[in-house]
Amino acid sequence: ASSEPPPNNPFVSMLGDLASSILPSSGGVVELNKGLDSSIERATLTSWDDICTKLESLQTTPEERNFRSHVVEQGYGDVGSPLQKMRLYDESNKESDIRITFYRDHASWCPYCQKVWFALEEKRIPYRIEKVNMNCYGSKPREFLQMQPGGQIPVAVIDGRVYGSSNEILSALESEFPKHKSLAPSDGSKARQLLQLEGSLAGAWLGWLRGSGGDSRRYFQDTLDKVDEALSEGGGPFFMGKDVTLVDVQFLSFLERACASMLYFKGFKIRGETDKYPAINRWFDALEDRPSYQITKSDYYTHVWDLPPQLGGCFAEPRGEPYRSVINGNNWELPLKEDDTEPTWGSWAYGDDDSAAKREAVERLSYNHKAIVRFASRGGGKKGMPPVQAPLSDPNATSNDAVQIGIDVVLRIVSSKLLSDDEETTLMMTQLRNSIDSKEDYIKTLVSSLAYLRDRIGVPRDMRLPAARQLRAHLNWAIHILEE
Repeated sequence: ASSEPPPNNPFVSMLGDLASSILPSSGGVVELNKGLDSSIERATLTSWDDICTKLESLQTTPEERNFRSHVVEQGYGDVGSPLQKMRLYDESNKESDIRITFYRDHASWCPYCQKVWFALEEKRIPYRIEKVNMNCYGSKPREFLQMQPGGQIPVAVIDGRVYGSSNEILSALESEFPKHKSLAPSDGSKARQLLQLEGSLAGAWLGWLRGSGGDSRRYFQDTLDKVDEALSEGGGPFFMGKDVTLVDVQFLSFLERACASMLYFKGFKIRGETDKYPAINRWFDALEDRPSYQITKSDYYTHVWDLPPQLGGCFAEPRGEPYRSVINGNNWELPLKEDDTEPTWGSWAYGDDDSAAKREAVERLSYNHKAIVRFASRGGGKKGMPPVQAPLSDPNATSNDAVQIGIDVVLRIVSSKLLSDDEETTLMMTQLRNSIDSKEDYIKTLVSSLAYLRDRIGVPRDMRLPAARQLRAHLNWAIHILEE
């Protein structure tokens, strides 16, 4: 099979349309200008309080209206949230019942953390969450390194005892919480054979992902065929039959990432290929019906950008180019159109309700708008030193205060459009554009900041995919008006 020459930079094949938000800004120096800020502010009279009031009037369910108080702060809900700091599920559990502190990564990238996260949710064990950086995007606090000298995650502290690997934690969840649902397979011999297959799949996936085609492609395909066959033989939809076990827990992280990365880098499709891989697709469909998986599920875009810094690079082949273009955002345009690149998310994520998905995006923006504006202004600031491996993470970057008013106004207009798609929001953006018409460097810096934010909307960390798609596309709508 033909392949592209390996790039010197492992991310060079991925940049494409996203280069403006990842490479240093090409704009000139932009300084604070109170007169310009006042002119920009006049583009909209809508405040964040107005947006919150409008949002509350449109929210249709108690789950939406009580998201912050009930889900995030109290840890309740059948479907949790990555924003939670503790997880209680319902009022029958109290904070004093928590015996576990679960250390996972801030960005929700780590596959081993996902396994533990899923298992905790599936067993409905109350737990507290502490978040730390992965090595590819930052350092870990001294207190964590004293507990886990190697720095690896996940870590769980259960009744004061430290468990320092996903397998150790999964075993402890079974032994230390016997009153909760068991994930132990009933047939140990069959489970061991399947776990050997999972190890083979991981090796085959990484072998092809980090190399070219040929033998590595054939080995991956052969191994994937065996996985589909094993699922079929088990009676399904899960590996051991009708319910989830630890075998599914071990498979889910790498299979989820394989679906995204093999399509993007190799042009090899798994999800949606129901004729070639019917059992694997049924398995994913069944997982996506479970709240325990819904809270941890990521999207293709997030995975294809978080994997290279974790793995030291991925090898892109020409077959993947059409998919790279789509996943990197060439369809983040209004009106949003569905395609079969990535399966549509279900009703649990508002995959069938655009208005609800838009409200989810506005809730995230409006609740934390000050921090989001500061974060976005890094796109018009200076790259961090020392740099980190992950291109979508730059914890040492310097913000540009000069464009923060402009970012804030754009985000208010974008939120207004998400809640009420009328001509008035276009007039607001046009007025904003006219107020800075002669300020070319300011426009470039503002656009760079909005693109920086757009490209760093993480799933599931920030919101679910339908909401993320809406926000990404609406930010592009604003960018296009500014660039006219």
